[in-house]
Amino acid sequence: MAENEKEPRTTRDSIYRAARRIKRRDNSLYNALRSIYQDSIFVDEISQLWPKLPLLANLRCGLWYSPRFDATCYFKSTDGHTNNLSFNTSRLNLHLPLLAGEKGGCIIIDSTRKGKRFPDSMSKTIPIWSCVLNRSIFNHLKRLCNTDAGLTSDDHDGGNIRQVFDKWDCSLHLPLWVSKTEKASIEARLDEWTRQLDESGADIASLASCLRKPLRPLWVSQKTVIWLNEVPEHDSWDFTPLILVSASASGEVEHRTNSEFSWSYIPGAGDDEESWARGLSPSVFWTHVDDLIDSGPGLCNQKVAEIVENERVYRAQRGQEAPQVVVKCSSKSYGGAKSDEILSLSVPKPKVGMKNVDEESLVSWLASTNLAVGSSQVVGKATSIDCIINCDQNPISVPLSYHEEHLHLPMKGSKFDRFSILKNLPSAVNFAKQKLRMDKKLLVCCQDGEDISVCVCLAILISLFNEEGAFDGGKSFEEKSITKMEMRRMLIFICKYVVKARPSRGNLKQVFGFLSSQRENSDESESRG
Repeated sequence: MAENEKEPRTTRDSIYRAARRIKRRDNSLYNALRSIYQDSIFVDEISQLWPKLPLLANLRCGLWYSPRFDATCYFKSTDGHTNNLSFNTSRLNLHLPLLAGEKGGCIIIDSTRKGKRFPDSMSKTIPIWSCVLNRSIFNHLKRLCNTDAGLTSDDHDGGNIRQVFDKWDCSLHLPLWVSKTEKASIEARLDEWTRQLDESGADIASLASCLRKPLRPLWVSQKTVIWLNEVPEHDSWDFTPLILVSASASGEVEHRTNSEFSWSYIPGAGDDEESWARGLSPSVFWTHVDDLIDSGPGLCNQKVAEIVENERVYRAQRGQEAPQVVVKCSSKSYGGAKSDEILSLSVPKPKVGMKNVDEESLVSWLASTNLAVGSSQVVGKATSIDCIINCDQNPISVPLSYHEEHLHLPMKGSKFDRFSILKNLPSAVNFAKQKLRMDKKLLVCCQDGEDISVCVCLAILISLFNEEGAFDGGKSFEEKSITKMEMRRMLIFICKYVVKARPSRGNLKQVFGFLSSQRENSDESESRG
């Protein structure tokens, strides 16, 4: 073929189809689960080096890599992307420094598929976050040192505030692979981000009283060389370590063989679970891990389908959230496998969290506001609830006594309906106003208790409560300035009690739109009067 002659279209199409076939075969369900299991061995080895440090999963990918986690956190890689660097006050993860301060540090697990050793959440998002928190705590200690009380009071295991202040490190610590140019760009914005944190209303005083040493990230991957006889004790460092463990080996798909069958290793296999997990959640995977790994590539899909369906029936029999998993069998042949290749069309969002969690602990009361956030699965089991706003798509079974105390407002996230929350917020706020006025305790729930229910509570708090957190039926709302900063301050208050809260940007925009329209209507009423 001449150099200037174009390749026939049919040839290009056949090459493309072949490449897609190979990729689909390599990214099979069994390969993903086997890769996760293989990487979990490395995670367990690292956690055993510092057994006293709590193990945390960075949602959502990290949650697949261990059967046991002491807690979770939520740092997004997008906040650390080049040219999109940010410090997000909607994801402060303030429970993490409190836990690290109590235990002397923590180990955070995450992974990435993109051929890098570490996801951007570990390379930049967490280092930026820890540096900004250190600087804000430093400012707080400085203010204490400028007062008589600060100079004379003792804290931090007998060391006074002045000594802690003098040794406090506010430097930005980044891994070596982040360029000097990008580091300079981050350092130029640290003052701005620290000011945002200081103005957000976050409880920095509690962090300052808990942390004995400044936070500092350390990075561990499967390529890290560790001399087992020289592993330092976590309390020997002059900082509070955040040990960031990237679970997977970097690189491309790698074919491996054992005595039974061959399989393909997928780096960062736990990422983007909706595209491959087919209804399987991390907790259910680890409950049946031996059966799934031993089933092999040929039977894995069938085994997962059985496990997911049994789990759905189990939950349905107990009145819990149990959506049907809808799948379509492919009639095409991919590498000789027909019926085993199943494409998920509608897979329920896997539940995230700890195993064996007490049902009552899934309800998070917002201080003394008589307002709580929770998952719909706890309705009827948690005590001290007088009334319910259910934001889940599916109705829930409630006792007859709740007939007049239960409002079902099915809402969708902004990815599926840009106005669903906005349209339902007036009814939610009016219902909350009636019940809270009667001093009743109100639970706002959704499928996971992390997003939509948090947004609804945010609208209720700003609409019906004053600056001191007392219910006033909306009297102070007329005097409030409805700004994004005010929303951030109230969201940080909620996140202090709902540590798994992770409302999406699109859903928060709907809350802001609702509050702004309510304020405009209020102003128009006043002008007519």
